[in-house]
Amino acid sequence: MPKATTKAFTFVCGPDDFLVNRLGKERFDALVAEAQADDFSREVINGFAGNVDEVEAAVNRFRDAVQTVPMFGGKRVVWLKDVSFLADNVTGRAEGTLKQVEALQEILEKVNPDEVAVVVTAAPVDRRRSFPKWCEANGDFTLTGGDGEGAAEALAGVALAEARACGVSFGDGALEILLTKVGSNTRLLTEEIHKLANYVGQDGGTIEAAHVVELTPNMAEGDFFEAAERFFAGDLPGTLRALQQHFFTGGDARPIISSLQNRNRILIQARVLIDAGDLRAPGPYGFDKAAWARAQGTYAKHFGGDTEKSAYNLFTQNQWYAGKLVSTGKLPTLRRLIDNQQEFLAAFETIIQRPNDQETVLREMAVRCLT
Repeated sequence: MPKATTKAFTFVCGPDDFLVNRLGKERFDALVAEAQADDFSREVINGFAGNVDEVEAAVNRFRDAVQTVPMFGGKRVVWLKDVSFLADNVTGRAEGTLKQVEALQEILEKVNPDEVAVVVTAAPVDRRRSFPKWCEANGDFTLTGGDGEGAAEALAGVALAEARACGVSFGDGALEILLTKVGSNTRLLTEEIHKLANYVGQDGGTIEAAHVVELTPNMAEGDFFEAAERFFAGDLPGTLRALQQHFFTGGDARPIISSLQNRNRILIQARVLIDAGDLRAPGPYGFDKAAWARAQGTYAKHFGGDTEKSAYNLFTQNQWYAGKLVSTGKLPTLRRLIDNQQEFLAAFETIIQRPNDQETVLREMAVRCLT
């Protein structure tokens, strides 16, 4: 159980509502147990709001809950849950919302921790605003899930913790493949770990990379992991099997071509930087962070300052993820990568002319590229 806080309130925030709410519930349950609060002494307030009126209603309900005197004495525990109006969105930027956030801060300033324990959970949060900074300075503040590059590490941490709780571990490369296939959806990630744990046995079993490839569907939007993974590993039979499975389930060729093109663009940029000596071939933990930072400082300006994730800009990719893509198999020569890109374009043009032969076109393309 988390230790009792000496601060007037607990504030948990982050980019992932699942992680935020899970930690918030742990804090709330710990405070309830510490205060021995019965059903009449604890209250959960829904802080989700789609407009300014709903923001005002949530803040008013929270004020009433904090100021209510327990019917049978003792200490109250109040959780303002799922706060959505601290984000950088239309509702969060509205003038009326900003006034209500000021009112929320006034409520928290007056909380007497001897009479009421307060937990506030919010996701996502615009941390540039003054209110989160005030909470960090005055409350028991926790940022969970990480920001930017830290988010990938936080997601890996969640997966490892969930596996330990299930009594299993990850084999070589299995965690990386799982994160790539599932994407950033934490709920799906934990569900997949439970499924895989049941498969390998929750008694010291090991989740291997082959288990993830076979049992975990491709849920990361637009990734089409298996076909692209087999292709760039130089595995022609595996690529053909993945294409057969994709089209057997009614898949379309265009998303696969798009996935191949996007990964190939990343590999072209990495190949150029490696050949130029700006980056070394990645190890098990991706590209060397110092070398990556130097290359980013030198070349990022040539991409026009883009910060949105894009296959056209290597430096908008997660450093670990980019390294994983490059180290999946033997990195092709620059000439081969450019030829790949031309083959993808030719396949797309052929499919326009032969829309009923999509699988055949991609199989022929794979054979030309990988032999």
